[in-house]
Amino acid sequence: MNKRLITIAAIVAICSSAMAQKSFNISVNNPSKTERKATPVVLNLDKYGINVKAAVVTNSAGSEIASQLDDLNGDGRYDELCFITDMGKKESQSFNVKLLEQGKQKEYKPQVYAEMLLSNKKIKSSNKQDLYISSLTVDNGTNPYNMLHHHGPAFENDMVGYRIYFDHRQTVDIYGKYRKGLELKQTQFYPDNEQKAAGFGDDVLWVGQTLGLGTLRGWNGVSPQMLQDVDHRTLRIVSRGPLRTIVEVIDEGWNTMNPGKEKIDMTTRYTLYAGRRDCFVDIKFNKPVPTYQFVTGLINVKNSVEHSNKKGLRGCWGTDWPVSEKDSAGHKRETVGLGIYIPAKYVISEQPSNKDNYPYVIGNATDELHYNITFCSDNESFGYHSSKEWFQYLDAWKEELELPVVIK
Repeated sequence: MNKRLITIAAIVAICSSAMAQKSFNISVNNPSKTERKATPVVLNLDKYGINVKAAVVTNSAGSEIASQLDDLNGDGRYDELCFITDMGKKESQSFNVKLLEQGKQKEYKPQVYAEMLLSNKKIKSSNKQDLYISSLTVDNGTNPYNMLHHHGPAFENDMVGYRIYFDHRQTVDIYGKYRKGLELKQTQFYPDNEQKAAGFGDDVLWVGQTLGLGTLRGWNGVSPQMLQDVDHRTLRIVSRGPLRTIVEVIDEGWNTMNPGKEKIDMTTRYTLYAGRRDCFVDIKFNKPVPTYQFVTGLINVKNSVEHSNKKGLRGCWGTDWPVSEKDSAGHKRETVGLGIYIPAKYVISEQPSNKDNYPYVIGNATDELHYNITFCSDNESFGYHSSKEWFQYLDAWKEELELPVVIK
């Protein structure tokens, strides 16, 4: 091969390499005077103009850290890149991000887990099922609640576990732990006696018909309205990790029971990051809904005490059976702390507590709503064990959410 052809080949190789990746630096700044643990850093990939197949993130020391790519809308292209970092007071950190158009994303150690299962009649034990699915859609009038193991998708990190009921309630329920670790693949939300003796966690909250932990429902001006009238209901696991799980609930053609209002479509995403006990709730409507009203809040756990700033932060600490009274054999009373943070712009009114709930009427939305939910179990060896400790955590949590890190 002559020199001219060699030169052309070299130029082509260099151009191909340049087209195959984009590398850039970002800075992440903590504007707060408090330390932050497990801070998520999320980049929208649309603006980079390439079809990302893999990504590599390194810190200022040049060490590779775990990252995650997610296809949020199911079109086969990654939409977001995320990674997690701990940050000191007023600290700024720098990272190098390399986006690749070829290859495959590296597998990092899983720090979260998610599952949804159909009940397998061939397996006699209800504690272990094996028909894993990623998505299920049903029409109006179909209720798969009892056809799904643990009644809907469940997801966890090493601190906490959540599940979403696949029925007209769509209630958020919780799984408390004694020690840090991933457990749901083994217990599938219902530990057997041997697992309980070994220190595995369990369902720690009875939710019934209540709002559970931050469940969104309609509001008719008087009372919460469950999602009874929905043309199509879908629950799916969008992402299983390694750094975050994303579970999505899609309600198409929902009659919210708002007087005189048309049906709407609503997509709710629950995102749980590794190292955090709170869950991000992001709701998208198919059109602006500024005059629609909704209700969310917390179950009024029996014997609970309440904490509120009257502007969107509310919590409680209480003790009750984690199951209905008739099913209480083999269980003990559980003490939990619950919390919800709603940005003040969405809060229409904080309703007085009643026997079931600590409710909020919310709205003032364009086509989106965003809020956060969190909880702890008194069983935790790593958590909170009094209402005073829990409410102090809630106040600090609110301050962190209201002052997010700055990414440049």
